[in-house]
Amino acid sequence: MVLMEFAHSSSLSHQSAAINAPELITRIDALPSSPGLWRFIILLAIGGFFELYDLFQTAYISPGLIAEGIFHTGSAGVFGISDQAAFASSTFLGLFVGTSLLSPLADKFGRRLTFMFALLWYSFFTLLIVFQNQAEWIIFLRFLVGVGLGIELVTIDTYLVEMVPTRLRSKAFAFSFFIQFMSVPVVALISWWFVPHTWFGLTGWRYVLLVSVVFSLFIWIVRKKLPESPRWLLQQGEADKALEVLEDLEKQCGAAKVERLERLVTLHDEQQFERRGRFKEIWTPQFRSRTIMLMIFNIFQAIGFFGFGNWLPALLAGQGSSFTHSLSYSIVITLGFPLGCLISVLYADKFEIKWQVVAGALGVVIFGALFGFQRSPIGMIFCGFMVSYCNAWMTYSFHSYQTEVFPTRIRVTAVGFCYSFSRLSTVFSSIIIGMFLQYTGNIGVLSFIVASMIIVVLVISILGPKTKDIELENI
Repeated sequence: MVLMEFAHSSSLSHQSAAINAPELITRIDALPSSPGLWRFIILLAIGGFFELYDLFQTAYISPGLIAEGIFHTGSAGVFGISDQAAFASSTFLGLFVGTSLLSPLADKFGRRLTFMFALLWYSFFTLLIVFQNQAEWIIFLRFLVGVGLGIELVTIDTYLVEMVPTRLRSKAFAFSFFIQFMSVPVVALISWWFVPHTWFGLTGWRYVLLVSVVFSLFIWIVRKKLPESPRWLLQQGEADKALEVLEDLEKQCGAAKVERLERLVTLHDEQQFERRGRFKEIWTPQFRSRTIMLMIFNIFQAIGFFGFGNWLPALLAGQGSSFTHSLSYSIVITLGFPLGCLISVLYADKFEIKWQVVAGALGVVIFGALFGFQRSPIGMIFCGFMVSYCNAWMTYSFHSYQTEVFPTRIRVTAVGFCYSFSRLSTVFSSIIIGMFLQYTGNIGVLSFIVASMIIVVLVISILGPKTKDIELENI
């Protein structure tokens, strides 16, 4: 982290009188693991809950859209392909635009403002989808929903990594994703309840969307209490506000009032909080290899994660399950996402995070391969559950990891750019998986997923830096 010298201008001298970087970082790292801190983490995670709820809707509402005659399969679809594949692709194309082009607004305008704007954006366009009856409009509006989701997801990760003590980062991400991944069985369960039925003239899939709109607006009201990131405020030269936010956070966490610090964090780069971030900085020698590593990683991890999650009912049907049974099995299998993260809380801070990413990906390889040979319900559910568990382990680990390896001034810009490749990847992989499923069945799809996870293992193992117990500014 950066040791700041504030003698270059009167404004910087004023900052020094309020708080400097070593003191800010030392005090954030000293925050106790108290109910107040975990309430803040929960508040962030609840917002992410409905974003993942929206992302995983594809697999569960598509059968309802097909049953209503809005969506069509195969070449009868709007673009000559399955409308479900086009729906998924439009979502991830929107996510690509949101993460790559618009999420950097959080580096310019702040984490909090960007956070709130994105939530309203995707809630509004989700509501519009509820009242559509044409596949073209649903697919187009889903693209706009994806833009808002793309902004929101990157901002949540940045918020969390900047405001949690170094020793608790991995555990905080594991717990946050436990809450966020509860959305996966929830959307499966709600779809199981609603999709086959019609109430008050509205078909069931529309209620699945309405649930996310109503609760997202509730979360928007609750999250208005979120503070701005003190690290970002200090980066913007607003040391007084950074100190005010920090003192409020210390009070909420039950930390003793700080009168004097005996020891401060030693920072390797003493000027980083004085510099303004630029996109081109991610291509400098210091960050180039990290950028390339995460670009490759995100292209292939998305295939493994969303390839299994978004197509789970179809994969189960391909193994011989009926539509009703495939939805029931999906609910049990998707419990692996939240339970995987909850169990990981016990060991998340015990091991180097890069190796947790690798271990999760290897688990997907092993159990994804085994899933393809299962025919009994128990075998399908067990292997599917373990794929979900390992995907969850990999996911919370890499969300923490990729936000750790870039400095505050370019964190959202860099993570948004690298993460956008996962969204772009899924635009095309959704179409590819749809074709594999149509022409080769489950074996082709699962082979595609397993090969992608092997690439993930190799790129992180070879290129990934270590981050455990290192302050963000010193990684």
